[in-house]
Amino acid sequence: MRVLDVAAVSAWSAACVHSLSVLRPAIDGINVYPVADSDTGSNLLFTMTAARDALAEAEPGTTAEALAVFAKGAVAAAKGNSGVIMSQVVRGIAESAAARELDGPGLADALGCADRAATGAVSRPVAGTILTVLHTVAATVRDATGSLEEVAAAAASVAAEALEETPKQLPVLAVAGVVDAGARGLVAVLDALSGVISGGVTEPEHPLEAHHHHTVDAPTAWEVMYLLDGVDEDSLPALRKTLSGLGDSVTVAGDGAGAHAVHVHCADIGAALEAGIELGRPRKVRVEPLITPTPVEVGGGIDRSVVAVVHGGPLAELLRAEGVAVLSVPPGVSPTVEEMLGLINEAAGHHVTVLPGGHQLTAAADAAAGHAMAADRDVVVIPCVSPVQVLAALAVHDKDRRTNDDVVAMAEAAAATRRGELRIAQEESLTWVGRAQAGDVVGLVDGEVVLIEPAPASEASLVAAAVGVLNRMLALGGELVTVLTGVDVPVRLPGELADRLRLEHPEVELTSYAGGQSDAVLLMGVE
Repeated sequence: MRVLDVAAVSAWSAACVHSLSVLRPAIDGINVYPVADSDTGSNLLFTMTAARDALAEAEPGTTAEALAVFAKGAVAAAKGNSGVIMSQVVRGIAESAAARELDGPGLADALGCADRAATGAVSRPVAGTILTVLHTVAATVRDATGSLEEVAAAAASVAAEALEETPKQLPVLAVAGVVDAGARGLVAVLDALSGVISGGVTEPEHPLEAHHHHTVDAPTAWEVMYLLDGVDEDSLPALRKTLSGLGDSVTVAGDGAGAHAVHVHCADIGAALEAGIELGRPRKVRVEPLITPTPVEVGGGIDRSVVAVVHGGPLAELLRAEGVAVLSVPPGVSPTVEEMLGLINEAAGHHVTVLPGGHQLTAAADAAAGHAMAADRDVVVIPCVSPVQVLAALAVHDKDRRTNDDVVAMAEAAAATRRGELRIAQEESLTWVGRAQAGDVVGLVDGEVVLIEPAPASEASLVAAAVGVLNRMLALGGELVTVLTGVDVPVRLPGELADRLRLEHPEVELTSYAGGQSDAVLLMGVE
C-alpha cells in the first residue's frame, strides 16, 4: 500500500506554493471583514513559500523529518492569522507522521491531528472559517480505510463542498456573497496534496474570480506577530487571555520544538509585546497596519444587525431561532473583549445593536463598543439587566423601521419591562422583608426582595412564591408575562403557574421558555 514519502512531501510543498501563487489575487480580493486579514492570499503564500524553502535546504531522511521541517518553517514565517492556522495544519500532520506511516488511514488520522492543532491555537474559533472547513474534513475521513489516493481525494472534495457552506455560517460572508478566504486557501493546499499523490494535475481545481478591493481609511489597529521562545506551556492559556483582552484574531501556535508563533489584531502594540516579554523571549517581531475596509455594500435592505450576549444555552438557542446572532457565556463569567468584538464584527451591516442579558454583560458590551477594533461599526448597546428585557426588546424589533426609531423602540420596551426573580437563598441574610435562611425561596422585584417562602423549596412553595411576585408586579398593570425557567426547575412548575395565573389574572397572557440559567429558578418579566 502506498504511503506518503519524502519526495511526495517535497512535491506537495512546491505544489502548495504554485497553487497559492495562482490564487493569491483572488483570495486577497475577498475583503469583507470590518477589521481583518485583507491579504489572506499573500499571507498564505508567504508562509508556505518560507516552509517550502526550509524543506529544500534540509536533507530529511524520513517522511516525519520532512514534515517536521516543513511545519517548523511554516510556524517560524507564519504571516497573518491565516498563515498561523495553516502552519498548524502542517504541524498536526507532522506530529501524526512521527507516530505512524501516512497511508490512507494514517492520513485520515493526520488530518484529525491537524484539526486539533489548528483549533487549539486559536483563542476564539469562529464558524464559517478555515477551522470549520478543516473540522468537516477531519470528521468526514476520520474512519476512512481506503488507499492514500482515495483519502486525499476525499479530503479535497469534502473541503471544497464545506467551503461553499461558509457563507451560510458567517453572516458577513453571506452579505458579501463570497466564501471564506482562509478556507479557500486550505482547499488549494488539499487539492495540491491530492494532485501530488495521484500524479494528476496540480493546478487549482476550484478557480476563484477576484473581487473588488474597497478603498480604505488610515488604519486604527495593528497586526502584531512574533515568535516566542522559552515560554512554559502552562502559561499559554494566560497569554491567550491577556491577548484576547487587547483585540481579536488571537493565535498562539507551537512548532513542536519549543517555539510559538504569536498573532493578535489590536490597537496597543506595546501591550501585545509586553504580554510575550513577561513569559518568554520574543523575536522576529513584525507589526503591520491593519487594513480597515469600508463596510461592504449590503444587499436586500439589510443595513443593520441585532445581536445578543446572554448566560444560558437554552436561552441562546431561543434567540438564534429568531435569527439573532448570540454569544452564550457561562453563568457568572464575563465575555472577553475578543469574544465581544467577534460578535460585533461578524454581524452583517454597518449598524449593530447589542442586547446584553445582565449588568455584567452590559459592561462587557459597552467596553467592546468603544474599542478601536470596532471603530468603523456604528454600535449601540441597549442596557438590559435581565434576559426578559432582551426578549421584550426583540419583540418590538422591526427591520423595516428606520434604524434610530428601531433602537428607540427596543430601548423603551426593555426599560418598561418589570423584572421578577425566584432564587434559592445560599446563606443566611437580612432583607427588607425579614431574615432569609439558607434554602429559603426568595422572591425579588426589580432587584429588591419582596417575599420569602421558608425552606425546603418544593413545587408548591415555588408556585406560591412565583404567584406572589407576579401579583406585586401586576398590581401596577401589565398584559404580557414572560417566564424563563432555570436548569433545576420542576418539570410541572410552568404549567401549574399558568393555571394559577389564569385563575387570578385571566386578562394576562403568559409565555414560558426554558432559559437554562443556574442562578435563578425563575426569571419573570411583565410588559
